[in-house]
This record gives sequence, C-alpha cells and structure tokens, in this order.
Amino acid sequence: MSKPVTTSTYVRCISYGLMRRLADFIDPQEGWKKLAVDITNPSGESRYNQMHIRRFEAFVQMGKSPTCELLYDWGTTNCTVGDLVDLLIRNQFLAPARLLLPEAVRMAQEVTLPLSSQETLPIHEKQLPIQEKEVASGKPALAQSTEKQHSAPSYLNQENSSSQSGSTDFHNFLFHDLESITNNFDARPESDGGNKLGEGGFGVVFKGYINGRNVAVKKLVAMVNVSVQDLKQQFDQEIEMMAKCQHENLVELLGFSSDGAQPCLVYEYMPNGSLLDRLACLGDTPPISWNTRCKIVQGTANGINFLHENNHIHRDIKSANILLTDTYMPKISDFGLARASVTFTQTIMTERIVGTAAYMAPEALRGEITPKSDIFSFGVVLLEIITGLPPVDENREPQLLLSIKDEIEDEEATIEDYVDGKMSDWDAPSVHKMYSIAERCLNEKKSRRPDIKMVQQHLQEIKT
Repeated sequence: MSKPVTTSTYVRCISYGLMRRLADFIDPQEGWKKLAVDITNPSGESRYNQMHIRRFEAFVQMGKSPTCELLYDWGTTNCTVGDLVDLLIRNQFLAPARLLLPEAVRMAQEVTLPLSSQETLPIHEKQLPIQEKEVASGKPALAQSTEKQHSAPSYLNQENSSSQSGSTDFHNFLFHDLESITNNFDARPESDGGNKLGEGGFGVVFKGYINGRNVAVKKLVAMVNVSVQDLKQQFDQEIEMMAKCQHENLVELLGFSSDGAQPCLVYEYMPNGSLLDRLACLGDTPPISWNTRCKIVQGTANGINFLHENNHIHRDIKSANILLTDTYMPKISDFGLARASVTFTQTIMTERIVGTAAYMAPEALRGEITPKSDIFSFGVVLLEIITGLPPVDENREPQLLLSIKDEIEDEEATIEDYVDGKMSDWDAPSVHKMYSIAERCLNEKKSRRPDIKMVQQHLQEIKT
C-alpha cells in the first residue's frame, strides 16, 4: 500500500497513477506551460527557458504527457508536494491541487484577497477588453448560403461591429463545393500530383480553383491538444479579424464554409508559399537574393504596423506565417491566435499560452499578450532572413536560432559567420544594420524593444 501524500513528500515520489491523474487536469489547453514558466531555481531565475518548453512540447508527438515529464524533471531538485501545491494554487489549478492536499486548497480559498489587486485574481476573472469577452462568448450559427455576403457574417454584427472598416465581401461556400475544387481534399503533396500545400496546428491547406483563379482552402482539423471549442474559436477569430483588417501585406480571406464536417477558410493563393520554405529552398526553388529579402522584411513590418495601428496583436509572427506572392511580396497569415485590445498599451493576461516556442518572447511564455511580443518574434524572423537557418534545429548548436545573439555578444562569433552562403549579393554594412535591428527586437526586457514604427524607420535605412 502506498504511503499517504503529505506536504513533505518529494514530487519524485508521487505514484504513477496519481501523476497521471494530475496530468489529466493539466495537459489540456497546455496548462503545463503556465507551470513551467512559474518554476524558479533557488537563485530566483526561471528554471525553464524556450528550449526546455520546446522539448516538453515534443513529448506530445511521442504520445507522452508533458505535465508528467515536467514534474519528473522538476522532481530531481527535491521539490516537495507542498511546493507543487503552492505552484498549482498560484496558477489556479485547484482541482489537481485538491487531489494532493485538499486541506491546503480549502485554506487557500478561505483567504480574502484584496479586490484592488488584479494580480491576485484568477486569470479568467481579470478584466479583459470588450473584444476579448465577445470572442469567448457564443455566436449565432453562420448562414449557409452560397450567395456573396456584402456585410460581415451574422455573428460579427454585435456591439463590436462599429470598429469594422467597410464591408467584407466574404463568400459563404458549401463544403461539398470545396471538396470538388480540391479533388476531395487530396492529401498528397502538390509535387506528387495532389492538392496539399501544407499544414499547421489547426488544419491542413489545399490548393483549389474557383472562378478562374487559384485559391488556398484551409480545412480546420483538431490536431494534438486541440479541442473542438478551440477549433471553433480559431474559425470565428480568423473571420472576425479579417473582416476588420485588410492590407496589402496581410493575406486576403475570400470566404468560408461552415456547413460541412469541418469548417473551412478560403484564401487567396500565394504561389511562392511560405518564407520558411523559400529560405530552405524547399522543392529546389532558387535562393532568395539579399535585395528581395530586405523587401520582404520591410513589407512584413508594414503588415505588423497595420495590425498594431488597429490595436491587434498577431501572437504568432514566424516565417511559416509569412506567405509570398509571385513577385515575393510578403503577406502575413494565420490570424486565429490574434487578439484585439481596446487599451492597447496595457498588457493582457491570458489563461492559455499560445504561439511557437522558438519565436516566443519571455513574457509570452508567462501568458502575457503585448505588441512587444510580436516585435520579439519578428526579431527571430530577421535572423532567419540573414542566416537562412530554421528557428530551431535539435542537431545544431545552438539549437535555438535566437541564441546566436549570445554567441555574438560573447565575441565567440560574428554575424558574418552566420550569413546565408546561398546568397551572393549581400554586403556587410546592410547585414550589420539588419542584425542591429534584430538584436534590439530580441531584448529580454520588452520595455527596451523598439515599437514597430521604429523598426520600420531603421529598415528603411538598409540599402536595397
């Protein structure tokens, strides 16, 4: 018979069965990320950085629980159940805390917290901007008509519709029509004669042909750790976002479908795919010249500036979400994670940490939503532009691309050592200017990062 759990029980001694029960509460919605960023070493510094977070994410693909792996690792420091319960209560995981020490949770709930201190309130009870509350609320079902919509979908015609600019002109497609134009969502890659263009955390993208033009059809599918509710929110959020934000450097949403087995979003087709793939010369495509790369980052910065001017934070700026036209004009895509803020200068706290770990700012890993997090992510994109390297590679040292900044600061390398050898037209002064911008964007302290207008000004100084 196993010993009863007490405050002094070591976390590493928790039984497997109990550990799994804890994980059942914490794994959904990636709750383990909240715990990871709140765990500190005796020195007070964060124990887990972006690389650690990425490694724990990889356990999901292996069929393992990231919560269990996190607690196993933390357990090697001789932390106790008392420490774990404090951590859980602090992050509002009361149900798993109650599994361990019911009395400790009861006592914590009896403590009267000062209402004036927002930080003491559960995250989901913190005051959020009006748009935040509306995104979380239920929305009427979308009309199932193939006729062109000359106004926003019905659920957008609520209180926040006054912030929209102009009509949306979105088509409402039938699911079986989208099946037809994508060869029944042929999942073979386009290079093998199929229709699949790519996939991400919330769906698969297929090439189609409608009314004389190519389109990209994104079929939203629940991947690992993605609930149906998350999927619905992604769908609603993307349409709502695209109804408000239309710009030459944002990908154009043409329509949607909500009457089939999976919701779908239909976008303009981008012939040159993603910046990530083109930097890697995937499919034997030619290397992108330095001159073109400079124009790509300037266009991307223009797109981010438009979002920020309209009080939107993208939250997942990365080279895979920067798509390229036939002339290599960049267009930012994937707005399912974007958030609107009425009080844009304030930091919003979110219950779920989202984004791509290799691009995430330190505060984003703590669940903060701020425009300066987009700036940090853009800094990683600038490093990709200079080096042609992917943002993370477990067979490389350093594994995280953003870590080359530390090597250069320590004078172990120079930025010239990392310049993409596939380019022939780069020059040292312009590379140094771009790296200088990236370095400022990647400052650990968000208050010391430039805003997007400052980034635009510095990018305009680079010779193209």
